[in-house]
Order: sequence, then structure tokens, then C-alpha cells
Amino acid sequence: MRATKIAALRESLASLDAAPQIDVEYEKRKAKVRHRALLLLDQRARSEHEITTRLLDADFEPPIVADVVADLKRCDLIDDATFAAEWVRQRHTHRGKSRRALEHELREKGISSAVSADALASISAESEESQATALAEKKARTITHAPANYSEYTKMLRKVVGVLARRGYGESMSYGVAKQALDQRISQL
Repeated sequence: MRATKIAALRESLASLDAAPQIDVEYEKRKAKVRHRALLLLDQRARSEHEITTRLLDADFEPPIVADVVADLKRCDLIDDATFAAEWVRQRHTHRGKSRRALEHELREKGISSAVSADALASISAESEESQATALAEKKARTITHAPANYSEYTKMLRKVVGVLARRGYGESMSYGVAKQALDQRISQL
């Protein structure tokens, strides 16, 4: 009885040796894709859509790209919610971007609207107005002389409003904040 169990065990081990356990060629191709993906992630965090798009643009095979992206998600190297939250925090705090501009950027990065809404919830109206004020004051400080006439004043105001508009702030907020910052700067001159 013992001899038959040992023989059966040897037979099953022999069949395992005969059948390949790993597709070596597939794993080599997958390693190249994984290497490129890790290089991209080494530069900065990226969304799943960004990584997938960049890898497909590099002419890697779609099934291999899908496998690598799935592996990276399992290892938490790709997490759209974390990416979106950090993107919003960084871009709002350091670049002064508005909610509207950040929402557009997240959409371009392939972030779903639900994940995007969660990340954007961290920006309060007060924070947004504070960032707009800081940007307007910074631009207004570049003005070196008081305007000689109304035409020159509106030209200066357009420059300050333009800084806010490029960062996605709404028309009414931009105009009000810019006018206040410009008037304050002119009173200092």
C-alpha cells in the first residue's frame, strides 16, 4: 500500500515536471512592460488611465499591459483615489488651481467623477478664495507705478484677472479679488 502511494506521488511529480508551470516568454515580455511602468511611477504618481495609455502608446501588447496594471493595482502602486486626493492637494496648495480647473485635470487623467468629487471635497470655498486672493496680490505686487488714467488701470486689472482666469477661477470671484488686490497695491504706491 505504501509502495503504491509512493509510486502515485512520483507519477504526479513527473507530470508536474513535464508541464511548464510558467510561460517564460510571456513573463519576459511582461517584465519589460513592468519596468517601463515602474519608471513612469518613479517620476510621479499616476492614474490607472495614465499608466495604461502611456504603456499602450509605447506599443506594448494590450493583454500584457492589462496584466501589469492589474498587478500594480494589487500592490497599491496604482490607486486612483489616493492619486486624485494628492493631485488636488498639491495643485491647489502650490499652484493655486481652482476646483473647476482641478476637476478638468482629473477628468483628463481618467479619474471617475465619483473619485474626483471625493478628492475635490477637500477644497472649501474659503480656501479657494484665499488662494485667489494670494495669487491676485502676488500679481499686483509686480505693478511698479500708479495708473495715469482709467485705460491704464483697466489694463492692469486685466493682467491680474488673467492670472486668476488661467487657474480656473470664476469670472465674478476673479474680478472682485483682482480689483481689491489692485486697489490695495495702488494705495501703497
